[in-house]
This record gives sequence, structure tokens and C-alpha cells, in this order.
Amino acid sequence: MTEEKKTNDRFATKRQLVWFFLDGCKKYFLASVFFAGCVSLLDLINPRIIGYTVDAVLNDGTYELPAVLERWIASIGGPAVIRENLWWIALIVISVGIAGALCRFMWRFCNTKAAESLVQRMRNTLFEHILHLPYAWHSENHTGDIIQRCTSDVDTVKMFLSEQLTSLVRISVLIVLALYFMFQIHVRLAFLSLAFIPIIISYSYIFHRKISGAFRHADEEEGRLSAIAQENLTGVRVVRAFGRESYERERFEKKNTEYTNMWVRLMRILSTFWATSDIFSGLQIMTVTAVGAVFTVHGEMSAGDYIAFISYNAMLTWPVRMLGRVISNLSRAGISIERIRYIMNSPAESDRPGAVEAPMDKDIVFDHVTYQYDNGSGDILKDVSFTVPAGTTFGILGGTGSGKSTLMYLMDRLYDLPEENGTITIGGVDIRNMKADWVRSQIGMVLQEPYLFSRTLSENIRIAAQDAGMPEIRNAARIASLDESIERFQDGYETYVGERGVTLSGGQKQRTAIAQMLIRKPPIMVFDDSLSAVDAETDAKIRAAIHENSGESTVILIAHRLTTLMHADHIIVLDRGKIAEEGTHEELLKGNGIYRRIYDLQTMQENREEE
Repeated sequence: MTEEKKTNDRFATKRQLVWFFLDGCKKYFLASVFFAGCVSLLDLINPRIIGYTVDAVLNDGTYELPAVLERWIASIGGPAVIRENLWWIALIVISVGIAGALCRFMWRFCNTKAAESLVQRMRNTLFEHILHLPYAWHSENHTGDIIQRCTSDVDTVKMFLSEQLTSLVRISVLIVLALYFMFQIHVRLAFLSLAFIPIIISYSYIFHRKISGAFRHADEEEGRLSAIAQENLTGVRVVRAFGRESYERERFEKKNTEYTNMWVRLMRILSTFWATSDIFSGLQIMTVTAVGAVFTVHGEMSAGDYIAFISYNAMLTWPVRMLGRVISNLSRAGISIERIRYIMNSPAESDRPGAVEAPMDKDIVFDHVTYQYDNGSGDILKDVSFTVPAGTTFGILGGTGSGKSTLMYLMDRLYDLPEENGTITIGGVDIRNMKADWVRSQIGMVLQEPYLFSRTLSENIRIAAQDAGMPEIRNAARIASLDESIERFQDGYETYVGERGVTLSGGQKQRTAIAQMLIRKPPIMVFDDSLSAVDAETDAKIRAAIHENSGESTVILIAHRLTTLMHADHIIVLDRGKIAEEGTHEELLKGNGIYRRIYDLQTMQENREEE
């Protein structure tokens, strides 16, 4: 999937998209940030308590505290009273620990609540938006890659916002307050500790810039790998039928090996980054510890100050390294947000202002229709014009790639016909001026390769008519000549259909799709080579039942088998995107064109089969 595909600027920046998804969970993130800050503040108290205890209480020295605390200690009798009641120190330390534990719990609770709310909103929004994207968009983008963006990329954004970005406040509080206390204790030693921070952060930033492209490539490769897996899992019957297991396994393993090697190289780079970061952090701790010890031996620092300073420096090391991790992980999160932004910025289907719900039981007119797909293959339809009178049966014959199905996709508004490429009207109303949902609800289409969901047969049949009862389901199945097959199943209409209808034969899937459409009783019925998987006798039986029960509906038959079309009121023959012939079955037989040649070939074949 390439990011250069057509998109709009609904979310001009990644920041706008993130703020959009955070709507509804910002309060939890803010609460999480607040409690994270409290945790950091409470973590910084104990070193001061220990330093005061060592210098002022145990050694009867001096230790600088905030004026409020010094006045309170003086009011209770000074350090001497505390020396006689050391359990007070233990109680304060325990109280600070309990307060820290409560704040840490609230931090984690609010953070988890915010993160899961964020993921829920992201998934729901993405799913809804994808459902409303044009059919052409889905044709251009691999399903596996779309799934990867909606799962792995969403989790990456969640982890960054919940585990790292919200920790940024805690990290900032720790760094600022730790440095503040360190400067209060010993300025030169604090400057020495501070000198390492820009080095670690700068190194992380440079590293982040270098690996951003590698993370993008990794996400794209993961999408391709997911696409291969998805294609093979959904098409497992075809793979088995043609004995392609070894080929598909080797194809998957080759791509998986490339993906694995790429991550191994990326992990090697990450390992180098973290190892170098460890060296800088260890060097900083070692330097501060050694120099601080020298200052203490020479009397420039008290023992309590030294213990407190080393504690603060140890606290400082983790936040600085985490800050580097946040910066380095920013690259991966940025790539994931950009990939999600591509989906959200892809224009959804929309109706024209003032779109109407015009009557659909009228004449259908294709007027000088020309169309080509975006793949540069040239015109698939070339100046096609014909009329389908309301309530008639209309047949379309043509070879592969002649544009038969494209005509129906255009009529159903699965593809939008450009203004300059002709018009398609129903009852004189341009379908581009109708609501897309209305058009599709009034046109029933049965495709050559129907898609069935992993549900029961009854649920599949009434999928577009949820209020239909068993009498309507049975009647639709009877018209589609499916009832006899269903009765032979052990669970009847409650038989569970596997993914994509894998447990049914090709003919049973087609007849189930026909029943799906018939139960809706739409004013326009389109059968796009949907009887190709049934025998001629069943074909004739289904056509007779449809003709008997279609009422005033307009029926459009697209087929390669002439016996399916021969009773149509009017037939057109498409050849390379143009209408080569048209007329009734008898009229077309009188000519010496494509229709007659196909008729002779199919008649000859039938005679051979009978012999």
C-alpha cells in the first residue's frame, strides 16, 4: 500500500489525529499524568528524610530543610526529640511509601482506563470509516495490510501514549526536582551529573532520526506478510485443490525470513543503542559516585548529603534513559500514526447535496457510458448505450474482460461514473443524484463468487432482511432450489457455514446468495453469472421460479451459458467494452455474429455430452 494514494486533509497533521482519538479519554490521561507526578514527588522525599536522619539526628549536625519543616521540628523539641523517637522517622517513611503506593495505583488505573478507551475508540472509528470507503479503495489496498494497520499499528500507538508519553511528565518531574535537590546539596557535583544528560538525549535523538525509515519498512513488510497469511487462510480450499501447499509454504517462509532478518538487523541497531546508553549511564553513576566520595572525604559534603545525592543521581539515571527511550520509540509510533492517518484521510463515500430516493421500478438507461479503472488498463467500457425497460428480463453476454460486471458495479454505485463519461438513469433520475445506500438497497446483486459469513444458513439468507422469519427464509430457499439441499443437512437451516462458505459446494453457495437477494424482493435483480456452478436442469428450474416470483421486478441476467439468456426479453452482446449485437434470442440467431457462434459451439458441446 502506498501512501501517495488519493487522500484528503481531514487530519492535516499526526497531532490532529491523536487529539481526535483522545476525545473521551483525555480526563483519564490527565488524571494519570497528575498521579504520575505525585509518585515522582513522593519518591524524592525519602532521600531527604534519610539525609536529615544521618546528619541532624544521628550525627547531631546540621541539615538544610525547608523553613516550614525546620519550624515544625523546633516546635516539637528539635532533632534531640526525634533521636529519642526514631520510630517517628520509620512512620514517616512508611506513610510516604503508602501514599506513593496509592498514587501509583491510581496512576496505573487511570492510565489503563485511558489506554483501553483510546484503543476502543480507535478500532471502532477505523472500522466504521473503512466500511464507508469506496469499493475502489478496497480493490487498491491489501486486506492483510489494512488489518495490520488496525491491529498492530493501533497497539503501537496505544503503548506509546499510555506507557511512554504519559510517563514523560513523571520523568520531567523526577529530572527537574532531582536536579533541584542535587544543586541544593552540591553545585559542582550537580553540574557534573547534569553534563551527561545532553549527551544521552542528543544520542537518542540522532538514533531516532536514523531508524525511522527502518521502522516504516518493518511495518510495511509486516502488512505484506499478513496479506499472504490472510489470502492463504481464506483460500485454503483452492490451495489444497491445486496441491499448492509446498509453493505457498515456501512463498510464506521466504517473506517471513526476509521480515525476520530485517528485524534482526533492526534489533542489532537497537542493541547497539541500548548498550551505548548503558555505558553512558554507568559512566555517569561511576563518575558521580567517585567524585562525590572525594568531596565527602575532604569535608565538602556531609555523609547524609552524599547518601541523598547518590540516591537522587540513581533516580535521575532511569528518567534520563527513559527519556531517550521515549524519543527513540517516537519514530515507531510516528510511523504507525501516519499509517493510520492514511486510512482516516482516505475519502469516504458521500452523496451529492440534495441526493434523493427516487423510484427504482422504472426504466434503466445507460447513455454513452465510458469507463476505465485507475490501473491504466484503458477503457473497459466504450460509449455503451442501451435501455432496460422496467419489469422485463434483460440479458448480457460477453467474454472475460468485456465489461459485463463493470456495468452492474456502476449501476450499483460501487464505482462512481465521472461526469464526462455518460450517464446512468433510472426513471430519468441520474443515479449520481441518488443516495448510494438507497440505490444499493433497491438493487439486489448475486455475484459469480458469492461471499458467505461464518454463520448459520438461516442467518446468511436473511443477512439483508433481519426481520424476516422462517417462512420467508424457506420461501427464498425454495425459489433458489436450495431447500432440498438444506433438508439433507443434519442441522437444516441451523447448519453452520464455515468462513466464506467453505463447507458448501460452489452451487450451494450461489443458491444461498440467490436466496439472500430474493428475500429482500428488490425492484431490480442482477444475476452476475450466478448460475455458473449449477447444472443446466437446476439452472432452468431456478430461472423459472425467479420468473414466476419476481413480480414486477426488473431482472438482469449476465451469463456465459446461452440457455440462461435465451428467454430474456432483450439481449446485448459485449465485445471489448462495446455493444457488438443486441436483440431477442431469435433475432440474434438469425445473424452470423458472436451470439450465433457461441450458440453453435455450446449446442455442439451439449450434443457430444449427450452421446
